[in-house]
Amino acid sequence: MIQVQQLSKMYANGVKVLDINELEIPKGQSFGLVGNNGAGKTTLFSLLLDLIQPTTGKVINNGVAVSSSEAWKPFTAAFLDESFLIGYLTAEEYFYFIGELRGQNKADVDALLAKHEDFFNGEILTKKKYLRDLSKGNQKKVGIIATLIGNPEVIILDEPFANLDPTTVNRLKKILKELAEDPNVTLLVSSHDLVHTVEVCNRIVALHLGQVVKDIQTSPETLQELEAFFAV
Repeated sequence: MIQVQQLSKMYANGVKVLDINELEIPKGQSFGLVGNNGAGKTTLFSLLLDLIQPTTGKVINNGVAVSSSEAWKPFTAAFLDESFLIGYLTAEEYFYFIGELRGQNKADVDALLAKHEDFFNGEILTKKKYLRDLSKGNQKKVGIIATLIGNPEVIILDEPFANLDPTTVNRLKKILKELAEDPNVTLLVSSHDLVHTVEVCNRIVALHLGQVVKDIQTSPETLQELEAFFAV
């Protein structure tokens, strides 16, 4: 589904923040990306979404080179941070706007919102608050659920567990596990939280200084292996 080839990113100061020779994420895989601050996780996701230009190499999403065509966008959804939101809209206005972009009518969007009503915990819908006035956690809830509109084939989430309370984290893990079980959905999640990532992903890639240092299929030993690696 997603192929990374000879991909690197170097900034003007000469620091190379990403250097991945080859990486392939098959369709239907739940892919977890872990690493310390500065490991290159957000840089990789930004390159996958054509938000920044690579120094070398390319990203291919379902046969489409993301930097040379926008044909990958209709089947790809992402939430990296609150900059993806439109601050002067309410949550409902934002959801319906995204729905229009993805060919969904109001009833389709309402059905999705109803399905995930407990995830919002009564704090977002019908409150008539602009997105910019919501807490970081509630902004994240809106961004995550918005990625589900239109049943995208690729979903990319950067640090989805951050700023969420324990109850919401558990509800989010349930949502992500359901997505991971769908053979038509390729799920990419980056996180500092090893426990949550191992729970929801069937493959874990660890980055260190922009390079892949571990690429393992999730097993009962995975968490212990990762904790030992990052303890060094």
